[in-house]
Amino acid sequence: MKASLWMGLGLALFPNVSFAAEEAVNSHGGDFPLLFLFLIIMLLFARIGALAERMHQPAVLGELVMGIVLGALAFIPWFQQIEVFKTNEFIKDIAEIGVILLLFRAGLESNIGEMKKVGLRATSVALLGVAAPFIGGWWVSKLLLPELDNTTHLFIGATLTATSVGITARVFKDLSFLKALESKIVLGAAVIDDVLGLLILAVVSGIVSGGALGLGAIGILSLKALGFLVGAIVLGQLLTPFIGKALSTIHTGVGMKIAMALLFCAVFAYGASALAGLAPIIGAFAAGLVLDPVHFRAFSAPHIVHKVRQWADANADVTVREEMHLLATHEEHAHVENLIDGISHFFVPIFFVYTGMQVNLAAFADAKTLMLALAITVVAIVGKMIAGWVAGKGVDSKIIGIGMVPRGEVGLIFANIGRELGVVNDQVFAVMLIVVVLTTLVTPPLLSSMIGKKHRLATA
Repeated sequence: MKASLWMGLGLALFPNVSFAAEEAVNSHGGDFPLLFLFLIIMLLFARIGALAERMHQPAVLGELVMGIVLGALAFIPWFQQIEVFKTNEFIKDIAEIGVILLLFRAGLESNIGEMKKVGLRATSVALLGVAAPFIGGWWVSKLLLPELDNTTHLFIGATLTATSVGITARVFKDLSFLKALESKIVLGAAVIDDVLGLLILAVVSGIVSGGALGLGAIGILSLKALGFLVGAIVLGQLLTPFIGKALSTIHTGVGMKIAMALLFCAVFAYGASALAGLAPIIGAFAAGLVLDPVHFRAFSAPHIVHKVRQWADANADVTVREEMHLLATHEEHAHVENLIDGISHFFVPIFFVYTGMQVNLAAFADAKTLMLALAITVVAIVGKMIAGWVAGKGVDSKIIGIGMVPRGEVGLIFANIGRELGVVNDQVFAVMLIVVVLTTLVTPPLLSSMIGKKHRLATA
């Protein structure tokens, strides 16, 4: 154990000393101490990136930039072994847990009743936010890359439909904007957007594979997706109080409360993937929507709450009495989102650093590829900005439009599927990678500026 740890430290500082380390990481089971060490290094880079807050920018922007820096270190001879970690499945899995927890946390801070109020607006934003980039991406790629097959143009358009709600949700959280009406519309639209995007991806993949999907197959896919979301939320709300009471009979402590919350998150994430073919993050967000502070009332210690209220009522000091009543109420109603924060502080930054590490700076060296990427990036941004216009009155359409811009990990998934199917060549993959990076990087500072201006106007 100690030898492995020292080997990991040696690799991190002097990677070329032992090429056997690469074999150890890629071997069955890998070298866990070495992988764990690199995860901590990623976390350290994330904490350095969080200094972006001192420049009045969201921490996520700094984390993405530090991920790019960490990945770029692989170009230095002494740090070439970092390239091995970019494709390591264990680190990738940890990053995916991070984005699942992020969306779960966003769901916890949302409210189904409030989401219903913006349902029509969110649906309108999602429909236009899928149609405009898809048509625009298909047309521009056909215009600029006429030599490619039409299926490639369709795949580029399909990739632009994606929305990485994880990036936007983190920015909204960092800026204390999750409860704003614009935030609720964006989060609701992003869920619908991802469902529609995945349906388009399934259709285009079916065409690429040689068997065009009929309307019946598309309808079945749509019903599965809609059925899962509605069924999961309805059943979850019905069953949660009973499950909470059952688990609280075993133990009422904080540990059981966290276990119950994570159980819901994991079950919903798995259900989204296995039952409906949706992204796990959609299930995680739905799980967060289901859970409510009242579902955890059984986990409070009733005798302690009762005693605190008795002491409060017996106290002559009005101030002390009010404070003790507040303490009892907090104990009874404390939301699990505060407990999930502790776990999220490890996993979520890992996801953003990992996303930044996937950037291949060599792709920026080719002028033609860069020009193509910039043109398609404009289409990707404008397509989502147009969607913000249909959000209706009383909201800032620009915040909603920009909130839908980042493609992030969802765009990377689409691009990778296209490469695996053979419809996306190296040039197109590099173009899509640059689009993903640019749309991901421009969103945090733009949102920060717009939200800051909105706050200033509100307090003026």
